[in-house]
Amino acid sequence: MLRRDDPLTEHAERPIPVLEAVAGCVPPRVVSNDDLPQHWDTNDTWVRRRTGIATRHWAEEGTSTGDLALAAAEAVLAKCATRSVDLVLVTTSTPDHPIPAMAPALAAKLGLAGVAAFDVSAVCTGFVYGLATASGMIASGIARRVLLVAADVYSTLIGPDDRGAGVVFGDGAGAVVLRAGERGEPGEILGFDLGSDGTGHDLITVPGGGARDRAEPGRYGEPDRHFRMSGREVYQHAITRMTESSLAVLKSAGWTTTDVDRVVAHQANARILSLVGSRLSIPDEKIVGNIERVGNTGAASIPLALADAVARQEIHAGERVLLTAFGGGLTWGSAVLVWPRAD
Repeated sequence: MLRRDDPLTEHAERPIPVLEAVAGCVPPRVVSNDDLPQHWDTNDTWVRRRTGIATRHWAEEGTSTGDLALAAAEAVLAKCATRSVDLVLVTTSTPDHPIPAMAPALAAKLGLAGVAAFDVSAVCTGFVYGLATASGMIASGIARRVLLVAADVYSTLIGPDDRGAGVVFGDGAGAVVLRAGERGEPGEILGFDLGSDGTGHDLITVPGGGARDRAEPGRYGEPDRHFRMSGREVYQHAITRMTESSLAVLKSAGWTTTDVDRVVAHQANARILSLVGSRLSIPDEKIVGNIERVGNTGAASIPLALADAVARQEIHAGERVLLTAFGGGLTWGSAVLVWPRAD
């Protein structure tokens, strides 16, 4: 149960949020560029050139966001010395149900019934927002251990004729466990930069299916229940916001871009990743990416890329890591941490 057992005083050292473990999962169905619907009139060369994506994973019928979230959560808890956590957070744009939140059901399935659990919604920036929420809970002394799961099944939102979004998005889930640690410990999360601009809320949206739909009968039709994105405008916003946010969080941590060993950005588009790195004067070899294999997996994007980098031994203990993301809302955020000693 979530509580503050040891009230902090002005003289007490605040607990330090530390990353303990990371894991991810994708559904088994692999969809190559050649497997995309024929009426989309695409080919492998066209998709790779525009997005950098070769394959993505789409959930089979009967597989939900909650199923992927559970698999990722089980995988990350298996890497920890204990399954015990004080708080479960889930971030997603494709929840199993409008009500209730997904986190309590996930906690129960994990045998964690009774712990605090709630969802965080920030679209593709969801993992960074969730990481900040988890870190704040630990730093305040409210929680000692937090499970954060990011999961999305965007294939369920794509319209049957939407080639633009259809070639980009995949399904997946990623999870991390954070714990209270000590200053200077490997895995220490050093800071965040978060922002939003609600004037651009209609650039990335699913217009129908919510309370506005029900409040205005007849205004929204079936096509409004599918994902929509103004690609050209989003492209420019993503580059600008992730660059500015990255510089802000580096400054707050006392780092410069030359101090960064690895950049893990939201896997939206290979060209966006490269341009953000270029604007930060960070070479491509420091940019961690798996978009070619899994596409854009929404909130799951960053933890999936981190888990993939660990599996491929592309990230090592002690390296200074920058995370940055941009998503609907509009929202954006960045974080910096020192990578832990973890398998």
